[in-house]
Amino acid sequence: MLQGPAARRSAQFIPEMQKMTAPVVTRFAPSPTGFLHIGGARTALFSWLYARRHGGKMLLRIEDTDRERSTQAAIDAILDGLDWLGLSGDGAPLYQFARASRHREVAEQLLAQGKAYHCYATPEELTAMREQARKEGRPPRYDGRWRNATVDEIAQARAKGLKPVVRLKAPDEGETVVDDAVQGRVVFPNKDLDDLVLLRSDGTPTYMLAVVVDDHDMGVTQIIRGDDHLTNAARQTHIYQALGWDVPHMAHIPLIHGPDGAKLSKRHGAQGVEEYRAMGYLPEALRNYLVRLGWSQGDREFFTTEEMIEAFDLGQVHRSPARFDFAKLENMNGHYMRAMDDDALTERLIATLPYLPGGKAVQAQLNEEKRAQLRAAMPGLKQRAKTLVELLASADYLFAQRPLPMEPKAAELIARGKAHLPALRARLAALADWSVTSTEAAVRAQAEESGAKLGDLAQPLRAALTGKTTSPPIFDVLGVLGRTESLARIDDAIGAA
Repeated sequence: MLQGPAARRSAQFIPEMQKMTAPVVTRFAPSPTGFLHIGGARTALFSWLYARRHGGKMLLRIEDTDRERSTQAAIDAILDGLDWLGLSGDGAPLYQFARASRHREVAEQLLAQGKAYHCYATPEELTAMREQARKEGRPPRYDGRWRNATVDEIAQARAKGLKPVVRLKAPDEGETVVDDAVQGRVVFPNKDLDDLVLLRSDGTPTYMLAVVVDDHDMGVTQIIRGDDHLTNAARQTHIYQALGWDVPHMAHIPLIHGPDGAKLSKRHGAQGVEEYRAMGYLPEALRNYLVRLGWSQGDREFFTTEEMIEAFDLGQVHRSPARFDFAKLENMNGHYMRAMDDDALTERLIATLPYLPGGKAVQAQLNEEKRAQLRAAMPGLKQRAKTLVELLASADYLFAQRPLPMEPKAAELIARGKAHLPALRARLAALADWSVTSTEAAVRAQAEESGAKLGDLAQPLRAALTGKTTSPPIFDVLGVLGRTESLARIDDAIGAA
């Protein structure tokens, strides 16, 4: 149960931090059974920020002990996602499976000290225990029947060919307390925590043992993870205590929920970090959005990386689940794009092309001329776009091949404006200087001379130049495309009208 108001959480935690003499070490420990989930990315971010705030380091551990589900593709995706977000660990990743012999060594040490024991309970017996507990309204747990087995009982089990697991001899009276930087003081009655398995019957270590041994050997001082691990914290504390090791400080953060309040899942949309890159989000914008999911500093929304590091405090992490809001993420991403230097945004878009829908086709056309045009168009392109996908869509007129494919409504605009296009084309062709200013003046002069509204000329001109009814400012389009390409596209439109 939780004890103490949220207002005291940070104050309780600071004295604990002051006791720490070793450098701060956090860790991010994903399982490579799938993509890097957005919730995992937030955990990595919090761990990274905390380490940076306290002058420490964040280590990366790949928990690949599930050999059937762990894949190299998933490992590569996790490492790539962390690298893209700028959250790569300090030093090479540690692979948990490779340390199985070390985990077994610790279990054998506990056996030798009488702090663990062999349990010969059969699967059928364990099932019966669980069913009986449910009937009696108790938590399903192992009943400790082999905890104090006699020599004769053990000999009989071995004679039957039973292969034992190794269980921790956990305390069965009193309480285990977890002083959590986010959840506060959490108390677990030991009667509800059974003797957990350290080694399976085939000698392989369990997750619970491996995590404790690895965190200890890596020198982890602060564990930041999802609050679905809170019960694990109590059980793992028993292992630390049995070994006489210091228990790392804990912080269990709430999970991320969808807009409907349910746990974030596929039905809410993108889950993996790689999906957000393909949707055109900037890593710095995603970092900023994630840090605000469940952590706050007043009403402030935007933080540079340096400001995040300076401000981040586990005591300000909320206990309640945060709700993911794509609209807010889009708005934040648009803010970052508009604030980015045009040269930098151009290079970022080009670097991201392989991941964006249609991006590889654009990449194939990207010669020096097209690159220069893209850079010249960037001031107008980024004003309306909220993602790199939208930015690329707005720029597709630069890469369209003549004759342009026409949207139906664009073709209608050209048909309605066909009387104006020849004269407008002649006036543009006569310009001595081709620029945004001169082309705008020419179009306005032609509208005034013909007695038409500016839109009567600008709308069919936009359709002729882009094949669409919407685009960046039309005079920017003329300036970026240049005289030759612009006149050629107008000629195509006149011929088709």
